[in-house]
Amino acid sequence: MKITVKYFASIREAIGTGVEVRETQANTLGALRDELIALGDGHAESLARGRAVRLALNQIMANEAEALTEGAEVAFFPPVTGG
Repeated sequence: MKITVKYFASIREAIGTGVEVRETQANTLGALRDELIALGDGHAESLARGRAVRLALNQIMANEAEALTEGAEVAFFPPVTGG
């Protein structure tokens, strides 16, 4: 299926792009994260297991068990704090 993936802040810097349209075989956000990690380089470093990464699916905060659908928009970003 074809999805749009957006990257923000330090993740965008590590990967080198803010948005990409991808073909994926993943059926959940967690499986997509693993698929992206397997690409190596910036993806592997910034999305690695053990790193704090927030996810959104179609502009709504989501967990890795959420199902992907054709045309979905997925966002990855580091947690932020304010104060």
